[in-house]
Amino acid sequence: MLLAASKVFDKFKPVIGINTDPERSEGHLCLPVRYTYSFPEALQKLYRGEFRWQWRQRIRLYLEGTGINPAPVDLHEQQLSQEQHSRAHINERFQDQGSDISGPHLLPVRALNEVFIGESLSSRENFKSCKPSFKFSLHRASYYEISVDDGPWEKQKSSGLNVCTGTGSKAWSYNINKVAHQAVEEILKMAKKHGSLNMPLNMELVQKVTNDYNDCLLYSPEEPKMFFSVREPIVNRVFSSSRQRGFSSKVCVRSRCWDACMVVDGGTSFEFNDGAIASILIDTEDSLCTVLLEE
Repeated sequence: MLLAASKVFDKFKPVIGINTDPERSEGHLCLPVRYTYSFPEALQKLYRGEFRWQWRQRIRLYLEGTGINPAPVDLHEQQLSQEQHSRAHINERFQDQGSDISGPHLLPVRALNEVFIGESLSSRENFKSCKPSFKFSLHRASYYEISVDDGPWEKQKSSGLNVCTGTGSKAWSYNINKVAHQAVEEILKMAKKHGSLNMPLNMELVQKVTNDYNDCLLYSPEEPKMFFSVREPIVNRVFSSSRQRGFSSKVCVRSRCWDACMVVDGGTSFEFNDGAIASILIDTEDSLCTVLLEE
């Protein structure tokens, strides 16, 4: 469904997904699973008009700055190692005649789920020890500056930045931000210990608080707003994270990375290194037309 949606730019062209592998895929973007086994019933409902249109909002991206490369690398058809992934971007840069564009340049993709910015493929660097047969790895954090809703710029270092739509709020973004029952239970126990909780602590309360918090992370695919998440922010004297997550209408990111990418829906990658600036926002003209069948 994501691959099909990435090919459609006409706001009035409907896209309908069928989950062809319900045993391995949840299929959030497809028709309910029962129609996989009774597709003629779905066709009859469509023919009789027993559905409503659902306009899923999508994210558009502008890229500007020094030495930017607006040429994408398609990841759908290839499984690349970190070295191959970086080399693919270098090849695209030399092939693209407009790589000296300073921008802002509207990129030729729209994100239905999310945009992720971070060092390439988690960027692990291998170092040889004094023993020839032994190697160890160090994680390279993503260094960038971020501005939310045209606010002040903030220097951040983290494991990357995720910006999602209402459609994507049920996907990766949800799993980044959701809290576990164990964490909620331990926090409530501490609150009770300090006298800030005067009600009985039981699993029913823990379950309710957990569900209420996690439900707040979800919102309608038709709402024209985004939800950003800073993954594992590093906070110290140099770097801060005043807002680790939240809703926004616009997010701007200035890269200070060495070998970073901006990945759209896990399938299209753009080089995003030091000097590049991305503007991430929603325009209702980019919405994707889908259907909701009446039950």
